Order: sequence, then C-alpha cells, then structure tokens
Amino acid sequence: MKLERTTIAEMLLDRVGDQHLGLRTRDQDWTWDEVVRESAARGDLARSLRVDGPFHIGILLENVPDFLFWLGGAALAGATVVGINPTRGATELEAEIKYVDCQLIVTDTAGMEKLKDLDLGLTEDRFVLVDAPDYRERIDAHRVEPAIADGIDEFSLFLLLFTSGTTGMSKGVKCSQGRLARLAYSNSAKYGHKRDDVDYCCMPLFHGNALMALWAPALANGATVCLPEARKFSASGFLPDVKYFGATFFTYVGKALGYLMATPEQADDKDNRLERAFGTEASPEDKVEFVRRFGAELFEGYGSSEGAGSVKLDPEAPEGALGRPAHAGILVVNPETRQECARAILDEHGRVLNPDDAIGEMINTEGARAFEGYYKNDAADADRIKHGWYWTGDLGYIDEAGFIYFAGRKGDWIRVDGENTSALMIERVIRRHPDVIATGVYAIPDPRSGDQVMAAVEVASLESFDVDKFAEYLAGQDDLGSKATPRFLRVSTHLPVTGSNKVLKRELQAELWRTGEPVYRWEGRGEPVYVAMTDDSKAALEAEFVSFGRQRFLGV
Repeated sequence: MKLERTTIAEMLLDRVGDQHLGLRTRDQDWTWDEVVRESAARGDLARSLRVDGPFHIGILLENVPDFLFWLGGAALAGATVVGINPTRGATELEAEIKYVDCQLIVTDTAGMEKLKDLDLGLTEDRFVLVDAPDYRERIDAHRVEPAIADGIDEFSLFLLLFTSGTTGMSKGVKCSQGRLARLAYSNSAKYGHKRDDVDYCCMPLFHGNALMALWAPALANGATVCLPEARKFSASGFLPDVKYFGATFFTYVGKALGYLMATPEQADDKDNRLERAFGTEASPEDKVEFVRRFGAELFEGYGSSEGAGSVKLDPEAPEGALGRPAHAGILVVNPETRQECARAILDEHGRVLNPDDAIGEMINTEGARAFEGYYKNDAADADRIKHGWYWTGDLGYIDEAGFIYFAGRKGDWIRVDGENTSALMIERVIRRHPDVIATGVYAIPDPRSGDQVMAAVEVASLESFDVDKFAEYLAGQDDLGSKATPRFLRVSTHLPVTGSNKVLKRELQAELWRTGEPVYRWEGRGEPVYVAMTDDSKAALEAEFVSFGRQRFLGV
C-alpha cells in the first residue's frame, strides 16, 4: 500500500521524475516532473523576495498555468497562498488583501489594473507580473533542484481561502498542508480518483472546490490537470474543452451547471470521455438532465472551506439526499436548545412536512479538532466552535431512514408569519421552470413584522419571460407552500455572482426592490398574481414601513 504523505510539499517531490502528463492547456503540455520544476523556480523566487512578516503570497490570476506553479512553489517554500477573487469590488478587494497580510502579489497586467489605485501598503517591487517582458528571465534565474524548505510540516499554513460571501462578509479560512494532503487522499477514495484521470479544472483556483476536490487529488495520484481555454468556466466552451482534452472528471457548483444545461442540446453531447464529477447545490433536475445528455455520474456532495467529511455516500440515497452522516457525531440540532431535531417526515414530493421540528443546524460533535480556524477572526472562530462542537452554519435535516439533506445556509432561513422556510427548497422549485437559468431566494422585511420571500431569477430574455405563466407554474407546484411562494419577484438577465459562480444574495438583499430591473409584487391571498412595481408603488410600500415604525429595515 502506498505511503500517504503528510504535506503537499512531499507530494510534489514524489512527482520529480514523473513523465506522466501533469498539466495541459490548449497551447502547451507539462509532465509532472516539469510542473514540479516550474514550481521550484517560483518558490525560489518567492524566497528571494521574502521580507519580515507573514510569508503570504496573494495570487490574482484566472485559471492559468502560473497559478498552479506558484501554488506548488509556495508549498515547497513554506509560504501561504491567498487566492484573490477578481470579481470583488475595489473596496472589498482592498480590505481583503490588507486583512490577510500579503507581502507579495502575483498577478498579470489585467489584475494589476484592478489593484493599481488601491491602498495596499505595498511598493511596486512587491508585485510579480506573469506577463511582464522580463518574467521568464526572472524565473530562469531561479531554476533550482526541487527541495523542501526547512521547517515545513503538516501544520504549516498553506492556504487562506476566502469564504464565498454570498450572505455575509468573507472570512479567511486557514488550511494547512496537512489538511489539504488528507483531503487529497480521502477525496481520491471517495470519488474514485485515479492516475489515468484527466481532470478538467473549470472552477476558479482561488476557491476550495477546485483545490480540494480536483487539484490535490490529481497531485496525489499523478493524474492530468487541464485548464479551460477561456481561463474560467464557460458554458459554451465546456464541451469543446472536455472533448479536446479527453476529460474524465470535473468539479462544478450549481449555478455553473445551470448555465451549462441552458445551452442548446447537441446530438453528439455524449461523445465524450467524462465519467464523473463532484459539486454542490445543483438542482435535482439539472443533475438528471446532465446525466442524460453527457452520460457521466454526478456526485452531489456537501462540504465547505472550513471543514469536510460530514457525509458518506450511499447508492441507496433518495433524490436530494447527500448520503448518510459520516459518523455518529454528525447531527442536526436546534441551535437554541442544542437538542437533536426530530426526524423529517417527507411527503411524496420530498417536501418536509414538519420543518419547524426537523430542520436545524448541522453540527459535528467531533469536528472541533479538524477546524483550523479563521485568520485573525477570533469572534468567527468562537461562532464555529461552541460547547466543544463544530457548528457548520448550514441547515439540514435527517429523514426517517437516516439520510441527511442540505437545507441551505444559516442565513437562508426565512421566517414568514411565524413559520420557518428554507430558501434553498424554494430555489429548487423555481429552478425547475424551463426559462429560469439561475435563482436566488432571500428574506426581505415585511412592512408590519417579520419577513417576506423575494426571489431573483435569471432568464435569457426579459422580453420572452412571461410572468403570468410563471405565476401559474408556481401555483401548480405541490411542493411549494403558500408561505414559501415569493411575494416579490426580480427578473434579470445577469444576476450578480461570486467568483465561484454563486448568486450574491447579500447584494440583492441589500437592494430590495430598488433596482432598474423589473420587480413584481404579489399582494393578497389565493394563487399568486404578480404586478409590476412602479416608482409610485415602491414609494407607497416604503411609506408603509414608515407608518408602522419599521423604516430602519429599509437601510436608509
């Protein structure tokens, strides 16, 4: 049995001399031996530029080879990589980079354009541009035999991963070399990674999805990593890339898969080598359609940058279930009482009939040891580790057969008329509509008390979207209760997303109905009837908040 390494650096040295293809783009191929040597050169350059303070290297690049070479170089040099999200606005970008103490930033001309006016406290020599005229010469000057710097062990901090920030501000999650190495081996066993895999890396490399579920397992097995021609996820470029590289595996998130399934079906969609994929938060309908169109198995999982290993796969799991709890310490509890929730009773549509009793926060009573914490955020650490338990911040439920389900993020819990409902469950219903490419459901304040449900939907064309037929569709869905049916509907052709293609709900939530995009409101009882909001009706609604003394909820 092959000895499992305890650090990413050791795993890289195992690839010295390995002539199997390690990295491919449309323009160039590298063997694993070449990948490690390119990494070693960048690690040596990083060491030569090191100054006092945390050895943190920010990388602001799309999915290009240099991202992986610097990732490997940091592992060998004992540096910490901070993947910088290029979709952040200037204010957030400045705050995040300063927060994580980057002493060196690797980027390109396009990335430098985003950074040049920010107050980062870094001089010009602290930026390395991978497309600079002298860059290749600088790398060649640091060609060294691959070696591991002194002092590196499994506890060495390797990654600071920003949380996606869909419902709140991002935090920097710590990930050591040891933790990523353990994930490489466990995910290999869980999802069947092997040496002859061709792993198509279309999710952003600054996010845990690509690093933990694809790059690290590929390194452990010596499989081939392929980067998209577009340098990021592209629905139109997906199948051409998959066919060009002969890809067997990829990772996804639900919104990206939704975009892919919105592309026109082709007769030769199944003419590919795809075997399987791993991802999160895909709609059941998209999963079924993907398997039918492309012929590959999708492993819908649950995990986060902070922790993983909560679920074990079970081929007998019903539609929508993640699997079974990985061990007896995985529970769903009421966060206020800390008592385990009742088992969920499901109807024939899979809808939870007792949500108030069954849905709670997923916890791991043994997970406190695995969570490595947030960078410089003791308050957030304390929110995760309470009473000796690891609190995921995610909602879930366990059915009577013992299968566990994801019910959305903690911030996705919407309370309407004294009853709780899950935004994720509403989103799943909305995503079934054939015109909806993506959706985000979130709570907005009611002018009198509590919350109301608002949904933002992304469609291909505003002109062709029929809001009356959409209302008829919602009324006909047996698994959508009246209190869960959105009272407000925003229609868009381009919803804001995070860098990992998740709908940016906190931005939508902050805007309420104050947008230039069409917003519809349903008032009254019975079946939903959506009426377009005008400037006058928006002003009248806001006047209601004032009359009931709730104007503070309008954010003005």
